[in-house]
Amino acid sequence: MKMFSVKSYRALAFCAALLTCGVSAGGSLAQNKVVPQNQGQVKYSYAPLVKKTAPAVVNVFTAKTVRTSRYVPLFDDPFFRQFFGDNVLRAVPGAKKKVQNSLGSGVLIGADGLVVTNNHVLEGADEIKVVLHDRREFSAKVLGKDERTDIAVLKLDLKGEKLPFLKLSDSDLLEVGDLVLAIGNPFGVGQTVTSGIVSALARTASGVSDLNSFIQTDAAINPGNSGGALVDVNGRLVGVNTAIFTKTGASHGIGFAIPANMVNRVVTSLITSGNVVRPWLGAKGQGVTAEIADSLGMARPYGVMITSVYDGGPAARGNLKVGDVLLSVDGKEIRDAQDLRFRVATLPVGGTTQVVVMRQRGKVTLTLALEAPPEVPKRSETLLRGHHPFQGAVVGNLSPKLADEMGLVHEKNGVIVLALDRKGSAARLGFERGDIVRKVNGAPVSSVKELLGLLRETASTWIIRIERDGRESNIVIR
Repeated sequence: MKMFSVKSYRALAFCAALLTCGVSAGGSLAQNKVVPQNQGQVKYSYAPLVKKTAPAVVNVFTAKTVRTSRYVPLFDDPFFRQFFGDNVLRAVPGAKKKVQNSLGSGVLIGADGLVVTNNHVLEGADEIKVVLHDRREFSAKVLGKDERTDIAVLKLDLKGEKLPFLKLSDSDLLEVGDLVLAIGNPFGVGQTVTSGIVSALARTASGVSDLNSFIQTDAAINPGNSGGALVDVNGRLVGVNTAIFTKTGASHGIGFAIPANMVNRVVTSLITSGNVVRPWLGAKGQGVTAEIADSLGMARPYGVMITSVYDGGPAARGNLKVGDVLLSVDGKEIRDAQDLRFRVATLPVGGTTQVVVMRQRGKVTLTLALEAPPEVPKRSETLLRGHHPFQGAVVGNLSPKLADEMGLVHEKNGVIVLALDRKGSAARLGFERGDIVRKVNGAPVSSVKELLGLLRETASTWIIRIERDGRESNIVIR
């Protein structure tokens, strides 16, 4: 992997200075590249930008109490504990409580002490302390968390004091190649600033969020930077650093930040209601491939071909039809199904949005309502007991609201596994949270009531058809 030298960064800073001095775009910069002509030009620096933004980036210290074993290290092994549980430590001589500390970063986005950070920074925390750029310390309380976007909001107890903060930028205006700074506390060494560019937009990062549309940057991001700021040359917050691609635990020049527009949407919801309710269109589709685009006469592949529409949902009432290719939402072009989910999630519930679709090789503009997903049918959350394969599973009726909570695209009714007792039969047989039960011994399952009735029957062999990650398969128990 090619490394940047100190001279390379000076050249980058010099280019930034030229841009701020009014050099026109469209190729004139490339045609007029020159080396520094005097000592003053060599001294171009990001220092004024750092002085403006760094005071609004904070360190977030968390502490949680964990139970450890002094004499039996085997009990700390996750494989062992999935069978015996955490409570086994209470019976072991020498078992004790231990305070575990962790470190992350955060960004002040309000003068009244409002801080945004990553949800995973606060995971399991019993105590949260925020340390400012000038080393002042404040206790913090959690106003809200959103696991799906990995965003959390803290409030500092300032006793009327005002603090510096960053304004949020419109992240939709970012372009690949824009200069950015990443500010945080990597490895706990203290506040650190790194520079780079926007390497890509609308990136996905597996396992981080189901609403993937990250800003990718080559500004060095390392453990401890989570929740820190990604700022533009205007000193505005364009993203919250949240993840890296790495094989060693250190930065390889591929970092991911949550776009400011998503941050703004989630923070606003958490402050006003304590949770995040996202709009639900009631439609499902697939990204347009090159083959699909060619068959439809499209100049290039983009958009989402609608494959199903939920009866009575906003899409159905707005006249969106199966076979339509959804091209844009609220004036923003849609690249694929993941991009559609992200765009809809950044819009507030209530009101309407305009979408442009291609229908029969012509473009049509539709108006769709932005509504919260309904909980129909009621989830009827039930712990299953008895002598059958589902013993120890908690199940519920699938609905648009429940599907949204679990990061699923709702398509049809069914029964979904919500939780598992590790000691129960269901967990031992390999069922997982999020599994959708489609059939039991050939009989379709559309509700918890139906599942309970089927489980009352006796059988020497159970053939259970489940849907997992969009694929159906059978589990056979004899």
